[in-house]
Amino acid sequence: MTLAVEAKNLSYTYQEGTRALDRVDFFAATGEFVAMLASNGSGKTTLIKVLIGLFNPDQGTVHINGRNIRKIPKKELYQSVGLVLQNPVDQLFASTVEEDVAYGVRHLGLTEAEVQQRVTEALESVAASELRHRAIHHLSFGEQKRVSVAGIMAMRPATLILDEPTAGLDPAGEALMMRLLHKLNKEHGVTIILATHSVDLLPLFADRIYVLRHGAVLKQGPAEEIFCDHEMISLAGLRLPYIASLLHKMKEYDGVPINGLPLTIGEARLRLLELIPESLIIKPH
Repeated sequence: MTLAVEAKNLSYTYQEGTRALDRVDFFAATGEFVAMLASNGSGKTTLIKVLIGLFNPDQGTVHINGRNIRKIPKKELYQSVGLVLQNPVDQLFASTVEEDVAYGVRHLGLTEAEVQQRVTEALESVAASELRHRAIHHLSFGEQKRVSVAGIMAMRPATLILDEPTAGLDPAGEALMMRLLHKLNKEHGVTIILATHSVDLLPLFADRIYVLRHGAVLKQGPAEEIFCDHEMISLAGLRLPYIASLLHKMKEYDGVPINGLPLTIGEARLRLLELIPESLIIKPH
């Protein structure tokens, strides 16, 4: 297994004394989809800024593709790892979508034809080709989010780090964003690291999940291990996915003998069908 990002024993304290990270270990394998799950104030944004080299930790090390981040020139680093901010207003600044997505690429010494090709590919990768000539201020919030991702993808990073990419989106927009990130991960091989406090879609997309609280990692592992630890989820100030929460209550309070803890609607359907006598099931014609 090769590691796209590896952090060991990270600690970081802000000047006013807040200890935002406390001996954090974190890794993402090449091609993996990793989520940081935490409530507000748990250190996930600080961890992102340390992983991308914006903050230098008080102690600990960060390696990108096996190299110490402090020894990687900034220009090379930001072509390897891209950061998408939570609020697209903090990232978008050009007058049109095309100009904004092309901005970073134009500093790479490419020809104009190569720049335009990168813009085309990046917009296609986030289902935003039709927005190319639109003014930034005419975009919806969800469209701004996707264009922010496109601007980073135009740099062709091997790893994409996103801070709350679904924050502020309606359920349809949230699902679209997660599907696009899944596509970048599975079809384009981009390593995805995202910070979020939204739990419902993670079981469908994340290979592993880190749960943070007060700057420390409470637990990390696949979704089924994370969400079966109810005490830890509660301690972190989080909740189970809605479908898992319902079935957990049926199992704990109603005595329904559900096998395991389903995390998706599809899994729940199968578990419930196991409990219903076949004679009572009326199959559609």
